[in-house]
Amino acid sequence: MAHSAAILTEGIYFGEGPRWHQDRLWFSDFYAHQVCSVSLAGDLRTELAFDGQSSGLGWMPDGSLLVVRMELREVWRRWPDGRFERHADVTAHSAHLCNDMVVDGAGRAYVGNFGFDLDAAMQARGPAGVIADHPTTLLALVQPDGTVSDAAPGEKFSFPNGMVITPDGATLIVAETFGLRLTALDIGADGTLSGRREWAPVAPRLPDGICLDASGAVWIANPAAPECALIAPGGEVLDKVVTGDLNCYACMLGGPEGRHLFMLVAPPAAATAPKGKVLVCEVPVGRAGLP
Repeated sequence: MAHSAAILTEGIYFGEGPRWHQDRLWFSDFYAHQVCSVSLAGDLRTELAFDGQSSGLGWMPDGSLLVVRMELREVWRRWPDGRFERHADVTAHSAHLCNDMVVDGAGRAYVGNFGFDLDAAMQARGPAGVIADHPTTLLALVQPDGTVSDAAPGEKFSFPNGMVITPDGATLIVAETFGLRLTALDIGADGTLSGRREWAPVAPRLPDGICLDASGAVWIANPAAPECALIAPGGEVLDKVVTGDLNCYACMLGGPEGRHLFMLVAPPAAATAPKGKVLVCEVPVGRAGLP
């Protein structure tokens, strides 16, 4: 199906972790060191600023905002009264930079990480070399009280990235970027993950940020190409949106009916100038699950 993506806002560096919340799209701007939001009218505003890069976002049942602080390998919490403080230290359950996150309805957070120095590996061996051979890493589970454990005991993942939780709260799907697949796991009563299985192979695409629609399919942002693709269980490509001349790193469904697909795109040298954008188009099937 042909879709025409429009520019919702521009002048950002590198958007990640988009979430639809309170009638606005919230996201991290890596290199601006900010959490931002934008409405469907395109008014961009800064919600939170601090030193360092942020990535995944999510909300606790009391309305607190959780933010992954990448270099610190910590999750921070902005309370409803405005306090901003460390919620959890995940250094013992991550390697190198922390990355995306999904927060469930009870306030438990699942946090991914790079697993290795991505920039150095890319410079040394290139994308094909990194995909062929790279360290795997853990997923961290942060309980509402800030306690941290291994989310999937005995399992390691190939650059765990975007994550979604199905509407029944029973399944977590994680994008393994350099595994070229979406992986599903069962969520236990205490939040622990088990029953790992391949949900869909997506090669030659690399899955980065992801979001779930009401048909049970998953939109994946492809950081290796200017596109966002809709993937069915098993791997069939159901739909695709072309994102112009900029590669797509994250996506989220939102809007009044959940049918606005937001796509965060950026140039290769995203840290040097604010040339990133948020694109949007309407799609037939709306949002489901979390985030």
